[in-house]
Amino acid sequence: MSTAMNFGTKSFQPRPPDKGSFPLDHFGECTHFKEKFLKCLRENSFENSLCRRESKEYLECRMERQLMAQEPLQKLGFGDLTDGKADKH
Repeated sequence: MSTAMNFGTKSFQPRPPDKGSFPLDHFGECTHFKEKFLKCLRENSFENSLCRRESKEYLECRMERQLMAQEPLQKLGFGDLTDGKADKH
């Protein structure tokens, strides 16, 4: 008699990450933008409000490469940096 119990053969079903979670950039596709943003932070005593343009560029890179969900830039707090262009995200 086997002591192992089989509760079904359901396999694990992955689900998309929750908002705020996103895949790692394994191929370094956005490394340039990340480094530019981090450099800006270091040069400005980590005052992130002085590095908003770099932050926007980094998030745009991630969205373009499906490393995070597409969101309107206005919703991410960058409405003032869109130069009046229609937001494609």
